[in-house]
Amino acid sequence: MGWSPSIHKFVGGGEMPVSLDLDLVRAVLEPHDVGDPQLTVGEDGSLGFWVRAADGSEAEVFVDEFGITVHRPQVGGVFRIVAELVSRLGAVVIDPSSGRVVCREEEHADLPPEMQHGAIVVEMTAEAVETALTGPRRP
Repeated sequence: MGWSPSIHKFVGGGEMPVSLDLDLVRAVLEPHDVGDPQLTVGEDGSLGFWVRAADGSEAEVFVDEFGITVHRPQVGGVFRIVAELVSRLGAVVIDPSSGRVVCREEEHADLPPEMQHGAIVVEMTAEAVETALTGPRRP
């Protein structure tokens, strides 16, 4: 079974995520996509990417209008891609196993009130996101 954090954008404390800028998502992910370009856009308009970071770490990324699922991200550089995507979208990451939210200070006030309390506020870097979601790396 795979672990898949999700990315969503909230505005003004609203309960529901808002639409994502799909052109921005493509701009961030396409340079790292190693999958079949013909499979990038689904019949329903959803997007799918198989991203690989410079260090060889990978994840499958599935995108629709209101959210992004990062399926089985491997430890390493792929979290740099995730952090860049989250920062540029002004979004947050949600840990599916705990429901914890990882966000920058800038997005904290936009979260629904019930998510604000337990949110982990970090600088949106690869290391901070990876540690917040998976715990510290072991040597």
